[in-house]
Amino acid sequence: MLQLNNPGTELFVTDGTSVDNALARTTHMAIGAHADDLEIMAYHGILECLGNNEKWFSGVIATDGAGSPRDDLYADYSDEDMQRVRRVEQKKAAMVGEYSLVALLDYPSSEVKDPANEEVTEDIRELVEQARARIIYTHNLADKHDTHVAVALRTIQALRALPEAARPQSVYGCEVWRDLDWMVDEDKVALDVSAHENLAAALTGVFDSQICGGKGYDLATMGRRRANATYYATHGVDVATSMIFAMDLTPLMADPSLDINAYMGEYISQFAKDVFDRLQKLL
Repeated sequence: MLQLNNPGTELFVTDGTSVDNALARTTHMAIGAHADDLEIMAYHGILECLGNNEKWFSGVIATDGAGSPRDDLYADYSDEDMQRVRRVEQKKAAMVGEYSLVALLDYPSSEVKDPANEEVTEDIRELVEQARARIIYTHNLADKHDTHVAVALRTIQALRALPEAARPQSVYGCEVWRDLDWMVDEDKVALDVSAHENLAAALTGVFDSQICGGKGYDLATMGRRRANATYYATHGVDVATSMIFAMDLTPLMADPSLDINAYMGEYISQFAKDVFDRLQKLL
């Protein structure tokens, strides 16, 4: 029996099956901070499951969506209005992308960012344990949005608390508010998302309150993916037309003794070494 802490949580199933069934069939799960983060960072999982009855994508949104920038049609909307609109938009995206389920946890960002608040971590752990997805997508730990990084940390904490049998095979930290082009190629997880570009555009385009509100996430997301694919290799032809880069967070789940700061430091050190080695070679 699924037990979540926040009474404001909504579990939206796209095809009328039970919540238990929707979770049980989930093979790919994304855990993001805000409505529209899943569609930006975890399109690979959505594509993997599209039209495949053996694979199902589910999403988790940690925050309530209050406090987002607003303009045009939404200029005079209150925080409560924006929460309602963003929740509706996320449900629309779930229908367009044929998700199994989307869990709207409805926490204020301040609670997600509070390390002393264990409820968010507990809810993520509960959902992942029920679903037993094979692949988890979340934010990357070098993201420049505090709430995104907090969600990634809560996700790692939740996964570490799971029994080994309930853990996913892979955990990927993906791009939203900082791309991962800076990582050396050997460290990147390059996810090919070339297929169904029309669906990719539709999924990001659903979030009118964000785009009309002053942020062109739809075009920026598609442009970043195209740029990733073209600039991925300096001396080879393009192997894809659209790519999402991720960092592999699986070791942080598998070995709770690993220090997260040290783990990230290795990625940054590899980047610095790559830059300085090239300069030294050519000076």
